[in-house]
Amino acid sequence: MSSKNVVLVAGVHGVSGKAAATTWANTQDTKVYGLSRRKADLPEGVEGITVDLLDRHDVERKLGGLDGVTHLVFAAYVEKASASERSRVNVAILKHLVEVAEAASPALRHVTFYQGGKAYGSDLGPFKTPAREDDPRLMSPNFYYDQEDFLRRQQVGKPWHWTALRPEAIIGYATGNPMNLGVAIAVYATISKELGIPLRFPGSPQAYGALYQVSSADLLAAATVWAGVTQAARDEIFNITNGDQFRWQYMWPRIARMFEMEIAEPVPIPLSSYMTDKADRWHEIATKYGLLDTPYEKLVSWNFADFIFNSGFDNVSSTIKARKAGFAECIDSEEMFRAFFVSLRDRKVIP
Repeated sequence: MSSKNVVLVAGVHGVSGKAAATTWANTQDTKVYGLSRRKADLPEGVEGITVDLLDRHDVERKLGGLDGVTHLVFAAYVEKASASERSRVNVAILKHLVEVAEAASPALRHVTFYQGGKAYGSDLGPFKTPAREDDPRLMSPNFYYDQEDFLRRQQVGKPWHWTALRPEAIIGYATGNPMNLGVAIAVYATISKELGIPLRFPGSPQAYGALYQVSSADLLAAATVWAGVTQAARDEIFNITNGDQFRWQYMWPRIARMFEMEIAEPVPIPLSSYMTDKADRWHEIATKYGLLDTPYEKLVSWNFADFIFNSGFDNVSSTIKARKAGFAECIDSEEMFRAFFVSLRDRKVIP
């Protein structure tokens, strides 16, 4: 292979994987392969490989001949009901990929993988803020910790290095990926507007007033490339967020204006109950405005949106470590939301 960088992106059809593949593909002298279990449209410049990372033999069969790989980006994830099963399965898919890639590619230099707020217990309840990368771990099992521990063991004595990036609520778009807060807001706003009702914040009063943060998928992708080529990022963990925080009570009216809607007092509305019956309504909207024919159940995970909108405690991570190491990019979250909704309109996801 003649390219200076040859990058395998696992989970290329997810929000973070798609953005990382796109950014790497736009990097000079770089060849990008996107790995996934299903076939779907790929970013320009990315060559797809359909592979089941849970099947070690399939990984060896599909990837064992790629002998010039320099970088791995691991954005794959398999959902399971229990913490222990999540850990077992998600460590296995990382293990299969890394072991096969390093055996086939002596050129391997770096592995980037994504963690998140669950490393601090954001899924369990209030946690220390601002969260720092050196905060003590929580009780296991936690697949983030177990993946990290595997890479630490596997890397000993090897020429390659790893970097863990910890975003929060990644805002980006990928076809058929429903765990996306930005799309949830857009679809909820679109249906509310079509019904002629104001845009009410649907979560708890505590969440409405708490500090929150998000991570632009494009910003995370830029950090991914930075981590893969920067010595200061080797074998380190970095929080990667937009760099600002906001309260929904102030952001929500601004989002409403982006949709040219009025707002009204917040009312706790379980979206997983009140939005799951809107498939026919969405089909009518899609037909009326000529939108993409995306199945409603694959468009948004309302359970995920409910979780975010009912987290009634501050969620803030310190990004000083990344800035000191040389990654100083940031983005205003309001500008990010505005640009994201414009991109959804351009893609005909929303009217």
